[in-house]
Amino acid sequence: MTVTTVSRLLACAALGCSLLASPAIAQDRIKFKAIGQPLATGLIQKNKEQVFFENFAARTGLPVDVDYKPIDTLGLKDTEQLRVMKAGLFDLVSLRVSQNSRDEPTLLGLDLVGASPDYATGRKVSKAYFNTVDQRLQKQFNVKLLGVWPFGPQILFCKKAITQLADIKGMKVRVYDQNLAKFIEMVGGTPVPVSFADTHQSLSLGVVDCAITGPSSANSAGWPEVTTHQLPLGFQMALNGYAITLKAWNQLKPDQQAKMTAAFDKLTEEIWVYSEELFQDALNCNAGKDPCTTGKKFKLVNVPVTPADNELIRSAVSKVSLPTWAEICDKSNAGCSAQWKAQVAPVLGLK
Repeated sequence: MTVTTVSRLLACAALGCSLLASPAIAQDRIKFKAIGQPLATGLIQKNKEQVFFENFAARTGLPVDVDYKPIDTLGLKDTEQLRVMKAGLFDLVSLRVSQNSRDEPTLLGLDLVGASPDYATGRKVSKAYFNTVDQRLQKQFNVKLLGVWPFGPQILFCKKAITQLADIKGMKVRVYDQNLAKFIEMVGGTPVPVSFADTHQSLSLGVVDCAITGPSSANSAGWPEVTTHQLPLGFQMALNGYAITLKAWNQLKPDQQAKMTAAFDKLTEEIWVYSEELFQDALNCNAGKDPCTTGKKFKLVNVPVTPADNELIRSAVSKVSLPTWAEICDKSNAGCSAQWKAQVAPVLGLK
């Protein structure tokens, strides 16, 4: 220990260690660790989410700095988000709803196949079911839901000619959750679970004949290089959420909590609007039409949605997706499907 250091310590003691208060001032700023959407998902992650988190203090008006990392740069699976938050490893998360529904089946009630074929309906469903999901996440994972937003309608891409949804009978179709798998079976297709990152290759090699995702994500990932047709019929809205651990939330004073809520309300509203713009633009890009401002032009055949297609999707909720999900959800969360029927069914005109 140097003479200078000893002198400082003695001086500190004489002053009642007032010098030790200086680190406390620095600690007035709060630091949160955040998990983002995968880089591979495209423009919403890049242009809306990352910009928000990297400018978190300015966007929220809070003394909070966020260390933001897209999940595909962390070596974590997107099915593990709730677990790592419950363990206290991260404070904020861009929650992938479908992917985490195995850990918490209640989540999938936000996005049952056929329940949200368009943006207007998706908004109503997410609003009707928001509080139920929030309360469940708080109880089971000590995580609070801050907002819900969509990637947009998930549609069908095929490397074989189709004229309607029923043409997938006998075809292998890439799916990403059990709810969607059951619906594809109902239509006569063979569901094949494939990760988003592996889908381009699976289409190229003939492992699958068709695959389902949003048109903007498909464009970013080059799916039109290995497919020929797109059917813009919305199976699901691909809803996702923003969530914070209760430990992190409780570090904030009530007025700070209000500011954070307002900031996430604004962000999610921006994404709802942006997602709809991207959806139409990406459909144009994939088919080689103008305007095309956000993606690369391809030459897919744009298959018109028939009344029969719309009827198949409408019937999916009562015939397949709700019964399939209800059985799973009620096992882990008693009364789960009854809550959904009370809160969401009226929005959809279901009895």
